[in-house]
Amino acid sequence: MKARRVYICSLCRATALRWQGQCPKCGEWNSLEARNENRQVKDTAPGLSNNPQNLVSIDTTRADFFSSGMPQLDEVLGGGLVPGGVLLLGGEPGIGKSTLLLQLLSLSAGGKGHSLYVSGEESLPQISSRARRLNLPQDNIDVLATNSLEDILAAVDSNLHYQLAIIDSVQTISGSDLDSIPGTPSQVRLVASRLIHKAKETGTCIFLVGHVTKEGQIAGPKLLEHMVDTVLYMEGDREHLFRILRVTKNRFGPASELVMFQMSSLGLEVIQDPSTFFLQARNPELSGTAVVMAVDGFKPFAVEVQALTTTSFLSIPRRTALGFDLNRLHLLLAVLEKKLQPSLTQFDIYTKIGGGLRLMDPGLDLGLVAAVMSSFHNRSLPERSVFWGEVDLNGQIRPVLGQDLRLRQAMRLGYKPVFCPESPDSDTGVSTVMELQKLLFSG
Repeated sequence: MKARRVYICSLCRATALRWQGQCPKCGEWNSLEARNENRQVKDTAPGLSNNPQNLVSIDTTRADFFSSGMPQLDEVLGGGLVPGGVLLLGGEPGIGKSTLLLQLLSLSAGGKGHSLYVSGEESLPQISSRARRLNLPQDNIDVLATNSLEDILAAVDSNLHYQLAIIDSVQTISGSDLDSIPGTPSQVRLVASRLIHKAKETGTCIFLVGHVTKEGQIAGPKLLEHMVDTVLYMEGDREHLFRILRVTKNRFGPASELVMFQMSSLGLEVIQDPSTFFLQARNPELSGTAVVMAVDGFKPFAVEVQALTTTSFLSIPRRTALGFDLNRLHLLLAVLEKKLQPSLTQFDIYTKIGGGLRLMDPGLDLGLVAAVMSSFHNRSLPERSVFWGEVDLNGQIRPVLGQDLRLRQAMRLGYKPVFCPESPDSDTGVSTVMELQKLLFSG
């Protein structure tokens, strides 16, 4: 047993950790009285046992999935949401986290039980206004605006038996067990552990929304990501309409999966076929553009890589890369200078990935090389050509992850010729950048 001193109002029974002249709840003066409160510390979380059990005898009925209302999201999560599971969603401010989760609440409820939306940042009228703006059904959604962990636990533990609860956000919630302000590492750990404990106890699936730092990582201790069952990140450029929901950790299914959304007046809509979404309004007759079959999260989709070489009037030519690592561009240009010997030292070179995407796929290398060479020679590439492959420091083109996946998708979309690392199934396998130059620009 642990004892602590609290102050209880003699009129409204509100509690406070420190004595103050006026009750913070009812406003009565000199009504707080000191009491010693005993708390029983639980050593075992619900569902855990101090005694070993045979794996075959364990009841797994609690692990049954239920639908989120979005089939594409169910697929990347491994089958749907899990009763008692805890998911952490991070993303930049204004990227659409609250909008997506409010849509999930509405879809998952579907007339079959209640869902709870807890906001520590917005008022109830603001939440209601967003739901009306998105034209969402609100009959089975309960809302709560509070920063108190105890209020949230009491709501989840009520007789309504919530199937899904959203906590927006975990950095704004604080428990009375600690004197620190919300968002501190100790408070984040306390709030997360208590909510995870309550989720396992009641079977309520809980979404925690997390703030991110300027580096894009979820704010607070890294322990938070270890504690939860699933970690998701929402990415995208607010200047563009698309969003990417990426699964980076998942105890109930595969990780490194993603779902693509498009922002509309009614919220976030799933992009049913993202394979050619980023090629809209593309003109294949222009030089300096190449189509790359990229893979991100085991999903192949075609993106446009653009390059522009222009005469430089600077002592040090400018190099710009948007959507991928600038150091990778420097490396590829050095390989071109060494192996193909074009005079690039007098040219500014600008490169980007169309649509505002940011990719780390090494398979972009071959498309970048082709786009730079196309702009340098001012000759367009074959209209339905597609590229992928990693270029090493010797100018060789190496296989990349998802070779068969990319090839099947390219064939399904009707791309030909295919420029990729040598493979028995490809019609135009290339082994070096020198061979690529002969195939594209020798005539």
